[in-house]
This record gives sequence, C-alpha cells and structure tokens, in this order.
Amino acid sequence: MIIKPGISALEKCVEDGCRYILVTMAAKRARMLGENDDSTVTCDSENPVSKAVMEISCGKIGYKKAKIDEE
Repeated sequence: MIIKPGISALEKCVEDGCRYILVTMAAKRARMLGENDDSTVTCDSENPVSKAVMEISCGKIGYKKAKIDEE
C-alpha cells in the first residue's frame, strides 16, 4: 500500500525535512485518531495513519520544538 502524499512532499512540512519528526507526528496523531476519530480533513482511507499523514500534509497538524533550559 502506498501512502499519499509521498515522503518528499511531507519532508517540506517539518524543519530540515527530519523524517524522525514526521514519524513521531504521524504516530502520535494516528493514536489520537484511533481513540477518537476527530479528523480535521477528509480522506479516502479509514486508516488512522493515512488520515494523520493527510493532516500533516495539509498543514492542519504541526509541532513545537521543546526548549531545553541550559544552566
């Protein structure tokens, strides 16, 4: 099964195209959608991962970098 949009399009949605951030975002959002399907976009698939990826590509889901206090 091929998930659309592709990884090249998704890499543009995060800083420096970090795939680790993409995977983490998609996994966390897919878990949320699995518990309570409150998707912010329409998607052809019922798969929570596909819905999460679609939300990321549409810019509906984002992330904030955690600030580390250095002492």
